Amino acid sequence: MSIKDSNSVILMAQEAKVASLKLSLLPTSAKNAALRAMAGALRRNQSYLIKENAKDLAAAAKKNYAKALIDRLSLNEKRIKEMAQCLLDTEELKDPVGQILSVFKRPNGLVIKKIRVPFGVIGIIYESRPNVTSDCVGLCLKSGNAVILKGGREASYSNQAIVFVLTKALRRTQVPSAAVQFISSARRSALDILLRQEQYVDLIVPRGGEGLIRFVAEHSRIPVVKHYKGVCHTYVSDMADIEMARNICWNAKVQRPGVCNAMETMLVHRHIAHRFLPVMAADLRKAGVEIRGCPRTRNIIGASVKKATERDWTEEYLDLILSVKVVDSLQEAIDHINMYGSHHSDAIVTKDHKEGEHFLKSVDSACLYLNASTRFTDGYQFGFGAEVGISTDKLHARGPMALEELTTYKYLVYGAGQIRE
Repeated sequence: MSIKDSNSVILMAQEAKVASLKLSLLPTSAKNAALRAMAGALRRNQSYLIKENAKDLAAAAKKNYAKALIDRLSLNEKRIKEMAQCLLDTEELKDPVGQILSVFKRPNGLVIKKIRVPFGVIGIIYESRPNVTSDCVGLCLKSGNAVILKGGREASYSNQAIVFVLTKALRRTQVPSAAVQFISSARRSALDILLRQEQYVDLIVPRGGEGLIRFVAEHSRIPVVKHYKGVCHTYVSDMADIEMARNICWNAKVQRPGVCNAMETMLVHRHIAHRFLPVMAADLRKAGVEIRGCPRTRNIIGASVKKATERDWTEEYLDLILSVKVVDSLQEAIDHINMYGSHHSDAIVTKDHKEGEHFLKSVDSACLYLNASTRFTDGYQFGFGAEVGISTDKLHARGPMALEELTTYKYLVYGAGQIRE
């Protein structure tokens, strides 16, 4: 990376830091006005955004990108309206900044107040989905944070166009436009520079492929909240309602296979496998799903099913591919998920409430479901608005990272002349 490019990233970080200090002092009304302005700008500039997105789609077609990746990359009128609506929904959410978490008085008369405050500057590194750009801008600004965005080269035209529209809209508001920065360079060296700006950047959130996230975690001098891959499971118990299980598993795999909360492995109890697997396999095949099964799965639904390997149990396909395993017990299902899963989102389908509760307590994942699809792991679906990622970490944030997860806290101590003896 050239010295000029390096200085450009450092300057962005410096400007974002200055902007974050101004942003942290703005009232909720000013931040909400900015969200409304940005939402209106997205709607007014639909044609421009779709035109720029077409350049990315053309490049993706030349490179023979997978259908699921092209779906994540695509912008259309509907998705742009959803992006604008997400900003308006974020406006309606309660502002966490300044929230009093606790107040207590010490014997010496000191009054100590613990309140939520913004992190300051958040760096978000992401791939493929251009709608992430506006979602993250909205969440960061509402929570009082400046943001530095580093998107993937596959969405370069789309991301730059969205940032241009949003920052232009901010110029007519009290939110400094420098609170939104975008690194356009596709070089990995630009990311290296960003990850060394601990003086100006307070938190890094990577979302994308496992390789990207591991690179960021290994090279960042700045604290990282990781969004590792989504190897999500659904366990169909022998106590499951078969029609419910069919609907849940179809939704979890087929409704949108190219996202991190889609089911990648289906576990089925042996006592229900002969009744459930043939009908479920027929449903999945109609949707174009390739099944990779264990030996017992292949015995039940046919040897034409591709044999699952050890690697398949840890694979995030992000495509119409599904691993299937027949298990002997609830405990075997739990052990399999805890061993091979990514601690993202996992589900059980059962009519036995006690069994369901045992599953929810025993599986070590950020989001667990009883009789529902894993596709609900999403900030919007949880009522948080959008999210900047789904954290699979355990410190600071776990699950959908929305407004509260983009804040930290500080202590305000009120005295009347006390000194320490």
